[in-house]
Amino acid sequence: MLQPLIHYGIHFGLPLFVAYFFFRSNWKKAYLIMIATMLIDLDHLLATPLFDPGRCSINFHPLHTYYAMAVYVGFVFFKKTRILGIGLIIHMIADAIDCWMM
Repeated sequence: MLQPLIHYGIHFGLPLFVAYFFFRSNWKKAYLIMIATMLIDLDHLLATPLFDPGRCSINFHPLHTYYAMAVYVGFVFFKKTRILGIGLIIHMIADAIDCWMM
């Protein structure tokens, strides 16, 4: 019961906090961009079976690999991709915590 609350709290709450406190002048746009990074979960459609409650998505799905995460960290160093990178990193943190709680 606590696991989904933490998982979705990080997915929706942490981006809101980051957007409001670090991108205050455009916090709504920053928040929407960070929320849009959840589209990265479309790579789950490539898995067989499609849903496995005991599977950790980190380093299983193509866009959740350590190589992909290195790219997401790289996004943070460029102004044009910074918000996107932060959103993707927050997403990976949420998924990693989900794995640790299994």
